Amino acid sequence: MLCRKAGVPPADIRGSITSHRARSTIASQLYNAKEPMTLFELQAWLGHRSPQSSQYYAKITPNTLSKAYSEAGYFERNVRTVEVLIDRDKVASGAAADGDPWQHYDLGHGYCTYTFFEQCQHRMACARCDFYTPKESTKAQLLEAKGNLQRMAVSISLTDDEHAAVTDGQSALDRLLTRLADIPTPAGPTPSQLSQTPSTARLLPIAAVRQGKAAHT
Repeated sequence: MLCRKAGVPPADIRGSITSHRARSTIASQLYNAKEPMTLFELQAWLGHRSPQSSQYYAKITPNTLSKAYSEAGYFERNVRTVEVLIDRDKVASGAAADGDPWQHYDLGHGYCTYTFFEQCQHRMACARCDFYTPKESTKAQLLEAKGNLQRMAVSISLTDDEHAAVTDGQSALDRLLTRLADIPTPAGPTPSQLSQTPSTARLLPIAAVRQGKAAHT
């Protein structure tokens, strides 16, 4: 009768248009509204004895689900941005193709010249292998004095251990260092082997990397 009065067909591709479907549609709209009703509020509005019955009426729309996922901030929490210096002269001259370092990832306390930095397991707990250049060195000072450098920001995804090292403090960082102790660095030696070399300083973390740029220690 209502369909006839509204001038719409009594059925569509989903089947018959019934009062039950109308209640379900309205309940879903209220559940996905800008200021949504809670499941218990819907239960009272629908007159159900059990919230389980209301769950069949209230359907989460894709837009609501997408917004909730975005607001959860998963990717923001598990991504950090590191500044990288690009030596444009070496790129233009072809020296980069010959193997000369042309990317310098800012770790705060030094620079990493490993081309595949985002794949290095030691990136959040630098072991100071041969790809590392301390900022107090003459080489780093000459690099920073160049006028042809292009500064860029590179986003890297963190593993669970790296994220814990960034957010949970020294104990999580110590666990990360312990796990990486016998894993080879890009240059070959493990952190354990590097720590036994007199000319190599102790492991330095870059857990202080902040969103937007690397923190300088």
